[in-house]
Amino acid sequence: MATLTYVYADSMAVLGPLSQKAEPHSYDLCERHAERLSAPQGWQILRHVSLEHDL
Repeated sequence: MATLTYVYADSMAVLGPLSQKAEPHSYDLCERHAERLSAPQGWQILRHVSLEHDL
């Protein structure tokens, strides 16, 4: 799962780890939708990747 937020001033969509708290302008996505996410023309997607792994 991942959380999507938008930075409208920078024309950027930010996709990161699932947020621990609810934010009014964020959207939680399942893994399938997070992987397939695309942005409008002229926008960027910033994907935060977690380096943690199961031990």
